Amino acid sequence: MQRRTFIAGTAALLISLRCSRAQGKRRRLGFLALGDGSGKALNQAELALFDGLRRHGWIDGENLAVEYRFSQPPDRLSSSVDELIALRPDVLIAAGPRAAEALKSAAATIPIVFVAVFDPVGLGLVRSLSRPGGNITGLATSQGVALSKSIDILRELVPGASNIAILVNRGNPMHRLVLAEEVPRTARNLGIALQIVEATTPEELDTAFASAADQRAEALIVLGDALTVVQGPRVVELAAKHRLPALHLWRQFAIGGLIVYGPDVTELFRRAGAYVDKIFKGAKPADIPVELPIKYELVINMRTAKALGLSVPTSLLLRADEVIE
Repeated sequence: MQRRTFIAGTAALLISLRCSRAQGKRRRLGFLALGDGSGKALNQAELALFDGLRRHGWIDGENLAVEYRFSQPPDRLSSSVDELIALRPDVLIAAGPRAAEALKSAAATIPIVFVAVFDPVGLGLVRSLSRPGGNITGLATSQGVALSKSIDILRELVPGASNIAILVNRGNPMHRLVLAEEVPRTARNLGIALQIVEATTPEELDTAFASAADQRAEALIVLGDALTVVQGPRVVELAAKHRLPALHLWRQFAIGGLIVYGPDVTELFRRAGAYVDKIFKGAKPADIPVELPIKYELVINMRTAKALGLSVPTSLLLRADEVIE
């Protein structure tokens, strides 16, 4: 009995010490995301960051103070960056590639943790995944776009599809990199036509989908971007209106969208909490390796498939992480 009491007491003491160390000094965290500029709230994936922070003893309002900025470039992005840097945070969180580029350009010494950034080496954010260098590290969506895999999934759903549109925003550095390298290589290797349709503002989404339909696209890939995330319901409605089987990268599009294939972004934000904890405890971003997704999710919405007159093959259903009936 005494031994069990001693062990239990020791465990409680260790937990108490860990929490007290975390709570010894209130830290300041700056969070920058690109959205509609309304500054309303974090999305569901971004909220997972605070679950990750709590796992390491950091709680907003207790031993952690968090400052948020939500901007839609180019109107407010630079001023939001300046405002966050002026607050002298201990760590900056960059949600997405444009936020990461903006913070890296302006903050040379403040540690930065990016989340959900495609190919940070290709974008010039870090020197390598294993040794980032500088004051920035984080979690990438991939080191190279799995565009060919997305096309393979769409062609299983739409057999014989040889004309596929890709919705892009040239203001997104990730999309520019995909257009320069991945799109021409994939089209050449697969022997198919990849039509590029563009939208940089909400108003241009209608034109982009109409253009895809006019070019007789048989399916559509929606690349991840702040614009399409904020305008998610509208993107899904436009795909249905033009009867375009669409593949999306993020889980939120599974509500109404035909198919989702992409990294679990919620888990990336949750894992970012460990990065912040390491930096708070003295680690340098230059020495913390960039991590890639642990898994990719495949979600199929059968109601949308039926509305489009598509028969989902059993081979695809068996591979799906979730099938929405």
